[in-house]
Amino acid sequence: MQQANAHNSKRFSRAGTLAFLVGGIGAMSLAWGANANTAAGESASSEDTLPDSIVLTGIVRDFKERSVDGGHQDFERQPRGGFGHYIGMVETELSEDGKPVMASTGTKLSSNWRNSDGQNIMRPTSYIAAMDGDVAGSVNSSKTGALTDSAAFDQWFRSVNGVNLSTEVDLTLVRQPGSNIYTFDDKHDQQFVNAGGFFPINGELYGNSNGNNKNFHFTFELQTQFTYDADAGMNFKFTGDDDVWVFIDNRLVIDIGGVHSAVSQTIDLDRLEWLEDGRDYKLSFFFAERHRTQSNFRIETTMVLRSIELPPTAALYD
Repeated sequence: MQQANAHNSKRFSRAGTLAFLVGGIGAMSLAWGANANTAAGESASSEDTLPDSIVLTGIVRDFKERSVDGGHQDFERQPRGGFGHYIGMVETELSEDGKPVMASTGTKLSSNWRNSDGQNIMRPTSYIAAMDGDVAGSVNSSKTGALTDSAAFDQWFRSVNGVNLSTEVDLTLVRQPGSNIYTFDDKHDQQFVNAGGFFPINGELYGNSNGNNKNFHFTFELQTQFTYDADAGMNFKFTGDDDVWVFIDNRLVIDIGGVHSAVSQTIDLDRLEWLEDGRDYKLSFFFAERHRTQSNFRIETTMVLRSIELPPTAALYD
């Protein structure tokens, strides 16, 4: 988000709402079309065996912005290095309880790493293989400060009494006709078209942001599973704002930190050389909307995601 996104407090049932390629936090129920037992990542030539849609249930946590009583210091705050895409904010592995861990306040990206198709990718690491045609990006080491401290960040994706309020939200990933691609796009889903962006909790929980008709300060978490098919060319792409981190098998594979306008990043699962054909893996998705004025959210994937049990949450706090 260039500036902020809002989320809702009630659980929404959105048929035809979200073509979602990711596995993030949250339990997710699958709305299968024909042949529910299809292996993940089957090619478009056998699209008739794939479910028409997948419903994923995630958790939204609502926060007050920092300028109001009880507000959180990270919401409605401009990074010290200015608005933009920051990387290196979180550790490359999740904590023991499956949450992102703050690594640094982040470093501002000057130019993106790209694959041979010109798509933005996360900087290759010891566990993300480089490929022919990759183009290196760069960072501005003098521009940092997209986070404040680890104690504040630890509250983003945990339900904390007096700090946030939480609720479940359903997202529906819709398979594109004649393909094995599932997408969710706030610009095409009627509920979010009417809301003017990805705002699932307008008027809910802590209510809308000061002086606005939208709720711009929240996080969203999904947890899913998939079966890896080494021959299917499986991939996951997210486009949106603000912060987004995607982990596969607890390892970071998409790194879009910071407060910014919509940014895209793609992970080709064949780069993850430790994945074994036919085995099940977890995809964890973490999103934050921290600043006015936009909230963009689009997932595109060829993965057939399955539900994981939701962590315990309290819908309301006293």
